[in-house]
Amino acid sequence: MSFLALSISLLFVIIPLVLSKTLNLGLEKDTIIAAVRSIIQLLAVGYVLQFVFDSENMIYIILMIVLMIVAATHNAQRKGAAIRGIIWKLVATFIFVEVLTQAILLGLNITPATAQFIIPISGMVVGNSMVLAILFLNRFTSEIEDHQDETELILSLGGTPKQAIHSQLTKSIQASTIPTIESQKTIGLVQLPGMMSGQIIAGADPVQAVLFQLLILFLLLTTAVVTSIMLGYLSYPTLFNQRMQLVGGADQDEE
Repeated sequence: MSFLALSISLLFVIIPLVLSKTLNLGLEKDTIIAAVRSIIQLLAVGYVLQFVFDSENMIYIILMIVLMIVAATHNAQRKGAAIRGIIWKLVATFIFVEVLTQAILLGLNITPATAQFIIPISGMVVGNSMVLAILFLNRFTSEIEDHQDETELILSLGGTPKQAIHSQLTKSIQASTIPTIESQKTIGLVQLPGMMSGQIIAGADPVQAVLFQLLILFLLLTTAVVTSIMLGYLSYPTLFNQRMQLVGGADQDEE
């Protein structure tokens, strides 16, 4: 695609701007900011990736993955601000998921150990893990607030923190993984995945594109489940003090 074609495609930005202005939706500012940021960020990343791909230096590949994890942690930690140590919990989760998936892909020679494969797949893994972390933390904190009395009752009757929080933890894990699982049930029927479509547009064999897309779908399924479970089991113990009492983020730091 040429820069001229890209300029013409800005029509897809102008349409929502006109509709927002006409209907007084107030989306103009956010739409413009989103469009400008996406152009700048993606072009910058494109040139950086071109440099990394050409160099094939593992140090640059690792730095790119570290940057992804830092950005994902910064974006997700706001949803878990009430959980003590949420930053390191997110970092540990993202690193574990990244290492697990790449160990399988590279260790079993499913994909070659080149920047062209490692970086895009890592971006999908960390990005999906970030979204799942946000969904989990948002639901988990809501569940804790809504069922605080129930949790304290179980603790008062001699239940352990794990028993007291089990229902909320399970529901949060299930709720955060449902979008990934449900979307995979209708894949190919309701929508064609972006990676598969991109490969076909680029001229790849449709069957090969499907096989590679299936690999990514299976990989993201593991990412979703592992992220929610690991983050959940890292987070729930910090909701209780040494006397096994349910405490909030601010109170917890004072204990």
